[in-house]
Amino acid sequence: MKFIDEAKIEVHAGKGGDGAATFRREKYIRYGGPNGGDGGRGGSVWARADRNINTLIDYRFARIHRAENGTKGMGSDCNGAAGEDIELRVPVGTLVRDEETGGLIADLAADGQRALLARGGEGGLGNVHFKSSINRAPRQFTRGTPGESRNLLLELRVLADVGLLGMPNAGKSSLIRALSSARPKVADYPFTTLNPSLGVVRSGEASFVVADIPGLIEGASLGAGLGHQFLRHLGRTNLLLHVIDLCESDIARDVRVIAAELKKHGQRLEKKPRWLVFNKIDAVNDADGRAAKAVRALRWTRPWFKVSALTGQGCPELVRAVARELAKKK
Repeated sequence: MKFIDEAKIEVHAGKGGDGAATFRREKYIRYGGPNGGDGGRGGSVWARADRNINTLIDYRFARIHRAENGTKGMGSDCNGAAGEDIELRVPVGTLVRDEETGGLIADLAADGQRALLARGGEGGLGNVHFKSSINRAPRQFTRGTPGESRNLLLELRVLADVGLLGMPNAGKSSLIRALSSARPKVADYPFTTLNPSLGVVRSGEASFVVADIPGLIEGASLGAGLGHQFLRHLGRTNLLLHVIDLCESDIARDVRVIAAELKKHGQRLEKKPRWLVFNKIDAVNDADGRAAKAVRALRWTRPWFKVSALTGQGCPELVRAVARELAKKK
């Protein structure tokens, strides 16, 4: 199981411009010397990690990216203009691989980090470079070299701002359906989610990406259950929403089990901001009392919410709170 957003693209750097073979043409100068300028270099293709970009979805629709060609050299020793580089903005955490060889070209792990994907061609030489004592009127020039072209695979292993975690069948898939337009499989048995689902949640003009991960069980950090392969990805999320089934008999124990697995896994996951989301308030009597009792038993001091993923009750308040928290972090 992998949690990967990917896109295949083609990048084509610009061709270098040809050199010029021209001569001075001035009145009263019978044998003007060579004055052909060099061609401009071709534009290159770069990638830059941008923390404001969340997914690679744009590159699934715009697959071919071309940089500008350099222009030809001109007379009067004028060199051609260089082609414009292009820069592809990708999410932080994007891996760039050569599609044919599988070789890693770049790991864009930090905001603002850049990588050269395809180098532009060199400009050709004008005939002024070929002047010598025995060849005072050279007609030689060189042509610009082609730019690099590559087929690339972009892989994003972590793209969620918010991770939903909890015991199996806690209602994470239902909650992501209620919060976003994602439509994961939902059923009333454990381990419905076999692969992570992603949803884009909007709150006013803001938006963020939520990942519903496979349910965790005791021993997940050691490889048990379905969620252990995703634990390592939680380190890059900004906020964890710990979804709790209010219908369970020992709510506090379930919360402690998940907290223990986060701590055992390392990466300081237990230090990451984690809010409790008590789900299924529509299905139990005295939901307020059960949630408050669990909060007291856990001595919980961080934010907590009561929601119903089925009816949507409490979901708008949760979304607004998450949007405010993420805005502060940005």
